Amino acid sequence: MPETTADLILKGGLLLDAESTAPVAGDIWVEGGRISQIAPPGGPTPGSRVLDVTGLTVSPGFIDIHAHSDLTLLVDPRNEPKVHQGVTLELIGQDGLSYAPVPDAAVLDQLRRMLVAWNGEPDGVDWDWRSVAEYLERLDGASTSVAYLVPHGTVRLAVMGLEDRPATAGELARMREMVATALDEGAFGLSAGLVYTPSAFASTEELVALCEPVAERGGFFAPHHRSYGRGAVEAYTECIEIARRSGVDLHLTHVALTDASVRGRAGELLAIIDRARAAGVSITLDSYPYVAGSTYLHVYLPRWAAAGDPEAILARLRQPDCGERLARDMADRDWGEIVLASAESPRYRAYVGRTLADVGSETGLPPVEAYRDLLIAEELGAMGVRFSMSEEDVIAFMCDPGHMASSDGLLVGARPHPRGWGAFPRYLARYVRELGVLSLGQCIAKMTRLPALRLGLVDRGLLRPGFVADLVCFDPERVQDHATFEDPRRLPGGIPHVVVEGELVVHEGRHLGTRPGRALRAPAGRPRWRQEE
Repeated sequence: MPETTADLILKGGLLLDAESTAPVAGDIWVEGGRISQIAPPGGPTPGSRVLDVTGLTVSPGFIDIHAHSDLTLLVDPRNEPKVHQGVTLELIGQDGLSYAPVPDAAVLDQLRRMLVAWNGEPDGVDWDWRSVAEYLERLDGASTSVAYLVPHGTVRLAVMGLEDRPATAGELARMREMVATALDEGAFGLSAGLVYTPSAFASTEELVALCEPVAERGGFFAPHHRSYGRGAVEAYTECIEIARRSGVDLHLTHVALTDASVRGRAGELLAIIDRARAAGVSITLDSYPYVAGSTYLHVYLPRWAAAGDPEAILARLRQPDCGERLARDMADRDWGEIVLASAESPRYRAYVGRTLADVGSETGLPPVEAYRDLLIAEELGAMGVRFSMSEEDVIAFMCDPGHMASSDGLLVGARPHPRGWGAFPRYLARYVRELGVLSLGQCIAKMTRLPALRLGLVDRGLLRPGFVADLVCFDPERVQDHATFEDPRRLPGGIPHVVVEGELVVHEGRHLGTRPGRALRAPAGRPRWRQEE
């Protein structure tokens, strides 16, 4: 008989996945992009390419269940910030805003202007897609694979513009049709950004109606809630009610509590979630392992100030009486929590890395007036990092059995949040090795099998013959995030090898230039979420 060969053999590693009780020595054989066999260690490897991973733990590739690489994958498909973390699959289309589906170039252009702070305005993008199917075709051929959520705000913009009013019956029918078509073209569910224009204008009833076609197709609803601060408990409760009424699975996006009035109340929120689960609502959640969040700075504007397109917002901010009204409505904002993460104007570029309280003090302006002036000078393109969470809450959320790891990584700007370069190794370094909050096996499950099941991808997230060969090799004693708030673009250490779709992408810590990733389409008839024991 001819000797068996493989495209690649990972030899000498300790194998660990969500179903392991402990790491087990073994060799992984890869053929045709999938694991062909798990062999006892030390066996012959005739005629095959062998990667010696002795001393390393080998796990399934990490799945970033909340990512913002919507444009990055088009202009820099090497995706080094993520693949060097061991991420092999990302879920984008988050927070209700992304670039498909769009009916025409005018809507796409409006989205480009609205999202410049999140994703930049890079050169080299051919903005010629309209449907989710066409957008997904453009995402094939990166170093990581990608999945997509249809964004509620994009759909609402396409049908209703930026109007702050309830949808008519006809508009709701058109939005339902757009959501259903996007799902049929491969989207895995529906996202919403309920603090962002125009998702913020949607009623609970509108969201229930749009979640119904998602439930019918086995997808899930992933909302950015109306509040993570004072109204957080009510905001989470609303999303649970949407899931109950529509029958959709619910995935609570980047769970956090971000105001002094709610910090320390993670146990209360988790009890609400557990009661809903006991009543039959399917709920999972994700978070990033930091006490600071990040988004564009104009998200903090009161609703009246944030209405309309960027030009309308800027015109309103320039009105003489706007400053007085902002000062009144934002009197309780803690400007010392918010750090300027990006600025391009000569007036504010030097203040990147400083708090908005510092910006106000050094410009001689009240902080709210400095904030208004900054938004005008940056044409709403400024990003911020806000230090507003407690680590006790962060830990409580990550210990929930339905919790999954995510980065929420925004990859543009002068000083972006380090989570885009360090979230996954930080989980392993700080919360497994240093603090012992999670066992290594628990953490691997939250990065691999649980998000795979959330997506309905039954052939990912475990080390089994026939499963997709997305693999990461790391040293549990050396894995470390190096990205900091002061120097956020530093790649991690202790993750020397990453395999995507059976091809070696990172070897000895160096990107090989290979781009085997593909845009996944939600499988028809995929199983609904269930927590594996």
